[in-house]
Amino acid sequence: MVFWQYQLENIFIFKHFFIGFQSFLLKGNVMDRTLRNACIGEFIGTAFILFFGAGCVAAAQVAGASFGLWEIAIVWGIGVSMAIYISAGISGAHLNPAVTIALAAFYGFEKHKILPYIIAQVAGAFCSVALIYFMYSDLFAAAEAAQGLVRGETVGFAGVFSTYPNPNITLLTAFIVEFVITAVLMSTILAIGDDKNGLPNKALAALLIGLLIAVIGGATGPLTGFAMNPARDFGPKLFAFLAGWGEIALTGGKEIPYFIIPIVAPICGALFGAWGYKNLIHKNLPANIQE
Repeated sequence: MVFWQYQLENIFIFKHFFIGFQSFLLKGNVMDRTLRNACIGEFIGTAFILFFGAGCVAAAQVAGASFGLWEIAIVWGIGVSMAIYISAGISGAHLNPAVTIALAAFYGFEKHKILPYIIAQVAGAFCSVALIYFMYSDLFAAAEAAQGLVRGETVGFAGVFSTYPNPNITLLTAFIVEFVITAVLMSTILAIGDDKNGLPNKALAALLIGLLIAVIGGATGPLTGFAMNPARDFGPKLFAFLAGWGEIALTGGKEIPYFIIPIVAPICGALFGAWGYKNLIHKNLPANIQE
């Protein structure tokens, strides 16, 4: 009975969340058509990332698929590559509020687009994990029953949707990890996309970025789950909160609510990475020095 109550509540939540987002997109006095289309691209692209990534984690955790860390990291990376290919032409494929904010701070991305992009990214992540949950709902219920888990008392399978730190590391360590790996991600994205850096053509950019994410995941996944993306983490945490996991989905059972870390640390890391690439690498490239 409780299980089906969750399903009805989820359908209601999903419906009204989508209607509200659609209304926001179609409101002519809020954004022009180009920005609206870009937000649709960000929504779809971010949804792609979570569909493949969270879907893979769901397969491993509630369906018993034999995926190890590297296989999961590869799926996340390929998911990002596919998301970039589908959305780059319409929105630039930010797919990450930290990237959007860093590009606005250092690379001229228009500041009035920041909030619409972020809303689209969070909405895409939210709706995508809602779909994953619906597809795997019977298996979630069976796995919880088999393991004696009471939804809302522990994080449990909320970890399918978003990231939580290794219990053996402190929140400060988690912050540093997310800061560092997002700085690496941001600076490398800029390097790959820099025409003056003499790197492979843009057709390979999406695959290289996906490979980068997979490598970061393989190296640091056991620490924090390699969030690096506030939308990828907060949208799914919000869904888990509404889907029955409640407050613990946001706090992670910590005194300082954990959802803050995968929001603040990636933004700070992306800003640092963008600043570092622009001032330490880009301006010192031979092509720029000759100019």
